[in-house]
Amino acid sequence: MEWLNLREEIIRKNDYKKIEEVRNFLLKEGLRYDKSLEYTTALYDDNRIVGTASIEGKVLKCIAVDNEYKGMGITNKLITNLINEQYSRGRYHLFIFTKPENKHIFRDLGFYEIAEVSEKVILFENDLRGIKKFTEKLSKKKVDGKIVSSIVVNCNPFTLGHRYLIEKASKESDVVHVFVVTEDKSIFPADIRFKLVEEGKKDFGNVILHKGEEYIISSATFPSYFLKKQDEAVKLHTLLDIEIFIKYIVPALGINRRYVGEEPFCEVTKVYNSTMKELLPASGVEVVEVPRIFIGDSAVSASRVRNLIKEDNFTELKTLVPGTTYNFLMSEEAETIINKIKEL
Repeated sequence: MEWLNLREEIIRKNDYKKIEEVRNFLLKEGLRYDKSLEYTTALYDDNRIVGTASIEGKVLKCIAVDNEYKGMGITNKLITNLINEQYSRGRYHLFIFTKPENKHIFRDLGFYEIAEVSEKVILFENDLRGIKKFTEKLSKKKVDGKIVSSIVVNCNPFTLGHRYLIEKASKESDVVHVFVVTEDKSIFPADIRFKLVEEGKKDFGNVILHKGEEYIISSATFPSYFLKKQDEAVKLHTLLDIEIFIKYIVPALGINRRYVGEEPFCEVTKVYNSTMKELLPASGVEVVEVPRIFIGDSAVSASRVRNLIKEDNFTELKTLVPGTTYNFLMSEEAETIINKIKEL
């Protein structure tokens, strides 16, 4: 590759001209440039982009090489550069989100397949036992029962709506496995959200709490969930996340029912719910969609709670959240979060 005299350049976020070049290059290769990308590198032959790759959290993505330059080791160079950058950031468990036709390249680079969907997208990780370790950890909390249910929640923050969903599942199931999304892309940090769910569900003896880690609604399994933008990628990411749930999580815990909250507002979650209703029953998992509860004239939602925080209306807010959430919001620990919400 030396004779090509390729030049590597890190694309700065404020270099709008270069970003537009990368965006157009990716579009030509059937990919899109995400604003959420943290780091992008490109290889140039003179002034022509011949390859690019990016980082978002632990995920290596937006990897593309010009057709004329394929087979010249460019992908290897791009990925090696990204891995070195990730290691310098202290990230060692990495994921690659890419097209299935590239699978042989990433296998040669030490990545292992987690799941593939519709011959359109494939997810790899660089730990041979990564998802196996996750499912082994889950299996230790397996409880036999006739109805073994699951719920996946973000809880930004934990509301009476979330509690109602868990309570209903608890009453109708032998055991309920609740997964809290671990991805730190919400106003309320992951550890706080987990703690609020943990405290808010304490009186339900058959509810087991789990951290979703990288395998349930994460930047790796469902990147468009965090963009909250409805487009053609949402369905694909939905399929990938559900495929991982069916392939690994359902058998690890013996799950045969999944509860979801009705979603009248967010289009992304609506697509996710409808896709689950299409796919999960064929794998022996019943889907129960629970209507939202109303307090006053409006449905209870985390977004409504955040709006009330912004308006400094803690009197109305108190009617929408469990006492444990309200007590947290009144504490010094919550001040930074509340100030951040008010600044939005």
